[in-house]
Amino acid sequence: MKHRIAILADVHGNATALQAVIEDSREQAATEYWFLGDLLLPGPGAANVCHMLEALKPSVVVRGNWDDCFLEVLDGDVDLENPTDVFFAKLVEHLLPQLEVSFIERIRSWPLHQMAERNGIKIGISHNLPEVNDGGALRMSAEQAQFDKLFDCGDELDLAVYAHVHHQTMRYSSRDQLILNPGSVGQPYNDWPKLRRDLRACYLILEIDEAGIVDVDFRKVDYDAQAEFEVARETELPYLELYKIKLMTGKTFTHDGARLSVVSEAEGYAEDVRAMLDRFSRGKL
Repeated sequence: MKHRIAILADVHGNATALQAVIEDSREQAATEYWFLGDLLLPGPGAANVCHMLEALKPSVVVRGNWDDCFLEVLDGDVDLENPTDVFFAKLVEHLLPQLEVSFIERIRSWPLHQMAERNGIKIGISHNLPEVNDGGALRMSAEQAQFDKLFDCGDELDLAVYAHVHHQTMRYSSRDQLILNPGSVGQPYNDWPKLRRDLRACYLILEIDEAGIVDVDFRKVDYDAQAEFEVARETELPYLELYKIKLMTGKTFTHDGARLSVVSEAEGYAEDVRAMLDRFSRGKL
């Protein structure tokens, strides 16, 4: 049996990009879907991206670091003195009324790592490293030994698939096992300035037949970034101008404390978050 697996990751609330990728994957006759985490935030996508993902009936799902950040806010783990924490929490406050509790609980159930086997090819799937879904261990500039850790899961894997760095990647372990990254649906990235300008939605089609891996097709799909911004504007997305800059240039502000503080202070976001945390402490979502 031939498998054509569409591997998606790092949607980051960009429903417009996700829809374009889904349409392209159908044109490519994908027979199966895997999702490698980071579904929500900082974009306006909420129930719509959840429903779009569920409609694909993915056979493999793992939890990303932004999925964890989303859950941490719901659990009240927010430092109001940290601009990045306020950024996450304000975005969660904005999305929460649009989300079903049942789907939030499904995100909690997503594992960090899964194993799959297709036509004898053994595959490890994670958002980042198998036991750690955040951090910079697998950046493009990382040492080879870091990438070899993708295979430290007690089985003789032939292939490891990861996400997190938003960069389409094909490389090999020290033992010549294959390593793939599908890139990001909603927030693609490249360190090289000229290549960074290509902001098309990214994903991967992996084809495996009875003889082994037939094809690795790194897909890039055009989508209407202006239309995505209009959705954000119409839904009054917090940090709206920062989201617009991200869509148009690829620049992100997640760890830019100074810029986030300016916006938060001007809009009173920390007080909004404080009120939300107070509701949580009283058992109200």
